[in-house]
Amino acid sequence: MPARFPGFPEEARKFLSQLKAHNTREWFQPRKQIYEEKVKAPMVELVLALGEALREIAPEFDTDPKKAVYRIYRDVRFSRDKSPYKTHVAATFGPRGLSKHAGAGTYFHFSDNEVLVGGGIYAPGPQELLAVRQHLAANAEEFRRITSDRGFRQMFGDVEGEKLKRVPKGFATNHPEADLLVFKQFLVAGRLAPEIVETPKFQKEILKRFTTMLPFLRFLNRPLKPARGMKSMGLGLSKRAQRR
Repeated sequence: MPARFPGFPEEARKFLSQLKAHNTREWFQPRKQIYEEKVKAPMVELVLALGEALREIAPEFDTDPKKAVYRIYRDVRFSRDKSPYKTHVAATFGPRGLSKHAGAGTYFHFSDNEVLVGGGIYAPGPQELLAVRQHLAANAEEFRRITSDRGFRQMFGDVEGEKLKRVPKGFATNHPEADLLVFKQFLVAGRLAPEIVETPKFQKEILKRFTTMLPFLRFLNRPLKPARGMKSMGLGLSKRAQRR
């Protein structure tokens, strides 16, 4: 039987709520131990439990907590918001052999007042994106069947993500799958009540959504399989070709 996660302690959401109000190093540092014990440690425990279950149903995903759990520290180098810490905790399971965010993976996060569970392709490189678009053009009926499934739509609704204003180069402007080809990202997400993180149901509900999402993720990853073991499908291409 997979490990059972009992839920986060009440202090976890309380800490994230206080961090939102006091997002400074001066506030965080004296309370870092609270974060380590009440937020980070249980998060790793949850990721381990989810990983054990995922290895049974989706062994193609990397479940190492060191890779899965996001750091609490924000990258503020190119942001106007210089707040040093994230006010949510998150984890992702990506497909083995692809760089983070290049392939379709699962994702979840929670804050003091939000729980989001979703997945998809967040930041594909130019060649990954081209491969997915070509795959979509040739297999749109399968993709539409997956994303119109009743259970899928109840959990996630429509596929979302950044889009181009026009059909990308290399495809006819009147392409019958133009509505899909304009996507630059392919994402789905659903939300749960924040209180669920403090119960054993949290693990169960995340896993239920990951399982429902698997056909969607596997469809998107199918054309990327040849790239496994490489950092990017763009390796070996000229810089000009990678910019297209």
